[in-house]
Amino acid sequence: MSIEERVRSVIRDIPDFPQPGILFKDITPILMDAKLCDEIAASMYSAFSNKQVDAVVGVESRGFLFGMLIAQKFNVPFIPIRKKGKLPARTISYEYQLEYGSAVVEIHEDAIPAGARVLIHDDLLATGGTAAAAASLVRQLKGEVTGFAFVVGLDFLNGRDVLSAHSQDIYTVVNY
Repeated sequence: MSIEERVRSVIRDIPDFPQPGILFKDITPILMDAKLCDEIAASMYSAFSNKQVDAVVGVESRGFLFGMLIAQKFNVPFIPIRKKGKLPARTISYEYQLEYGSAVVEIHEDAIPAGARVLIHDDLLATGGTAAAAASLVRQLKGEVTGFAFVVGLDFLNGRDVLSAHSQDIYTVVNY
């Protein structure tokens, strides 16, 4: 069974979460299988092994789950991007629009050296807004976006179109 088939077989659909009409793709059952987690991180590493990756950024909070594993595979730093007010040192922030309102994410202002090539990871690619916000933070710090890696892609929401302004290298393990 391929990695895509294995991941697809354990993702749980939760109807009407977090609101009516949404079919939530729950990745938490993946976390019960350490071997599968390692295979997911390895597949993301493999997808970008021909690129220079100086750091991996993970977006709060589910981007932390595999982001650290991917960073370890590349033997590079893991850098968290968090919701406003969660990081203890000096930060820069980026506000972006959500379907129903806005959000602000932050990164430590000294997290990325100028010119560093950064792989951005989150669990899910939907509309692309959060990952694009992460890319904007990387660029504000004068880093370069090497690409994006996701466990799940919801292709019908066209997030790839939003992210293509930052990088054409967008990898998802499984797509719906």
